[in-house]
Amino acid sequence: MKKFLFIFLIIIFISSCATSWIDLRPLLPDLTHKPDGIYHGKYDVSKTPISVVLDVTVSNGHITQINIIKHNCSPIGKKAERITEKIINEQSLSVDAISGATASSKGILMAVENALQ
Repeated sequence: MKKFLFIFLIIIFISSCATSWIDLRPLLPDLTHKPDGIYHGKYDVSKTPISVVLDVTVSNGHITQINIIKHNCSPIGKKAERITEKIINEQSLSVDAISGATASSKGILMAVENALQ
């Protein structure tokens, strides 16, 4: 019975973590009149150990560079850092998450949104 209860509690914990970040829908603010510069953003993915700190460079109304300063995550979550290339190429935060690193992908997307607000 104790083993069953333990497994049940783990499932509940994992489920609660998933629903806290899975519905995040980051939006890219209008950059048309955003002054050129480097903007600092951060985001802590709730109920997970994932956090992101980054700088976003804007030039002529476009994201030209994203520099991840700090990304606390699992080794698998590191592959989410490739999402910055998608953001720059598509000039959008409505890009697909990196498979296997969804929470870290969402954290990076939210940090970019926070930087540009």
